[in-house]
Amino acid sequence: MMANSPSILMRRAPVELWMCDGLDNLLFHEIKNIPDHSTTSSASGRIMASTEYFRMERIMNNQSTAVHSPGQRCPWCGDDPLYMAYHDTEWGVPQHDDRILFEFLLLEGAQAGLSWITVLRKRENYRLAFAGFEAQRIATFGDAEAAGLLTNPGIIRNRAKIAAAIGNARSYLAVQDQFGSFDRYLWQFVDGVPVQNTWQHPCEVPAQTSLAVQLSRDLHQRGFKFVGPTICYAFMQAVGLVNDHLSTCSRHAALSGPSTGRAASR
Repeated sequence: MMANSPSILMRRAPVELWMCDGLDNLLFHEIKNIPDHSTTSSASGRIMASTEYFRMERIMNNQSTAVHSPGQRCPWCGDDPLYMAYHDTEWGVPQHDDRILFEFLLLEGAQAGLSWITVLRKRENYRLAFAGFEAQRIATFGDAEAAGLLTNPGIIRNRAKIAAAIGNARSYLAVQDQFGSFDRYLWQFVDGVPVQNTWQHPCEVPAQTSLAVQLSRDLHQRGFKFVGPTICYAFMQAVGLVNDHLSTCSRHAALSGPSTGRAASR
């Protein structure tokens, strides 16, 4: 990206919106106050959204302008304790537990159109409402359970997202039956080894990649919903298929390993 070419990049998680006016002028905005029924779309990294649903607020001020020093965290987590803990202990850690993989897939779908911190703050409510993220139990949910979820104030009460979570649980089980585990199915997309990126600046991190598009298409063909390329890339970041910690972040080195030779940005 040219330093004199302003652009807007959208990422599902954990960075909601980075507005970059060159590498020497970075502004971070968080999408807030979006109704549970809202949706967004993006094309070529640009956001087309009604101002009725989106209010952007600068929250990083003067801390956002430089490439960060070694040992620091990625800047997206700010000083929120929940966000920092997620960054330090979960985001980007290679995950192979099928239940946890389904948990992240469900939560990423729930986030669509919202900020990731909103979902993190509702995570335990989701755990209670969705049977501990056990796909076998969720797959049995019928109209009564779906209606109950729509009245649950602890989760995002969006009819389409709730229906997708239930339907995705059934598709998830079908993948497990075919491949032996969802873990085996998922990690084949990176040949079993995390892709190692070396981003120096948040503006370099893509919203989606060709690999995310490939995963999205395959999931759609298998009946999954709320699995567009941007959501899929956020999922890949979260469960460690790609290491997108900035190279100046201490977690980057901790999670570094042999590269697949397939850059996630291609």
